[in-house]
Amino acid sequence: MTWTIGTSLDDFRARAGDFLAASPAENTVLLTIVNQLARRGPHYFGEGAPVFGWWRREPGGPVEGAFLQTPPFEPRLGRMPASAAAELAAELAAGGVEAAGLGGVAGGEAQVRAFGAAWTAATGVTGTVKVSERLYRLGELTGPPRPPAGSSRIAGAADRALLIEWIEEFAAEADVLIPKVATVVDNRTAAGQLHLWEDGGRPVALAAVSSVLAGMARIGPVYTPRECRGRGYASGVTVAASAAALAGGAAEVLLYTDLANPTSNSIYQQIGYRPVEDCLKLEFGVHPG
Repeated sequence: MTWTIGTSLDDFRARAGDFLAASPAENTVLLTIVNQLARRGPHYFGEGAPVFGWWRREPGGPVEGAFLQTPPFEPRLGRMPASAAAELAAELAAGGVEAAGLGGVAGGEAQVRAFGAAWTAATGVTGTVKVSERLYRLGELTGPPRPPAGSSRIAGAADRALLIEWIEEFAAEADVLIPKVATVVDNRTAAGQLHLWEDGGRPVALAAVSSVLAGMARIGPVYTPRECRGRGYASGVTVAASAAALAGGAAEVLLYTDLANPTSNSIYQQIGYRPVEDCLKLEFGVHPG
């Protein structure tokens, strides 16, 4: 079993591109990141150089696993056997990666747990679960059981200040890092990817949808300001964004939910989303030495 690890996006796409596209749900985050790096440049997510890797069960065999890291973010594991995740952790540790410098790891639950156990064995650094998520795939899209008042529209340039404010609020509440929020808003607005729900002419909720890649599109973030919650707006705007993804050619429409939020998990299932896999983000502590 062997990992190939490097810093060339072109090599990664050439070697692992077909593998990523063959399992677009399990590799949804990697597909999105690769697309952004190809379009926006290697430092779109931060100043550090991205790192890529692909795994073969035997030399010359088909690619059966992949990961990438765009500093300052933790490594993101795509589809792979748990044994490959454990091997990756051991290889990164043996290759001189500073334990204190690898702040965590994210991906499918089985892979992340295997990586975490191997990292702890190699470095003495333990991991704690920071986020527990569930990946959903859209089955048959249905309207909310209690349709909210109002309607959806595509966000435009005039909404820029509000969009920046809401995405920053979302990031703070979800405890996630979203660098260059203004740039993200500008790019996604230009692409028509930000949907607003309005009630009485006032925006009350937001849902974003990604570009279609390998037949897959992903919804997120979805955000409703506190004073507007409990009225079904998130359901309405998510249905609108999901319908737009289908109209844009997506064969699979995906989204992640925080398992600590039973409301969102219930909402998405009511409009047609079905579980695919559970995912984790581990956060590593300080090296004991």
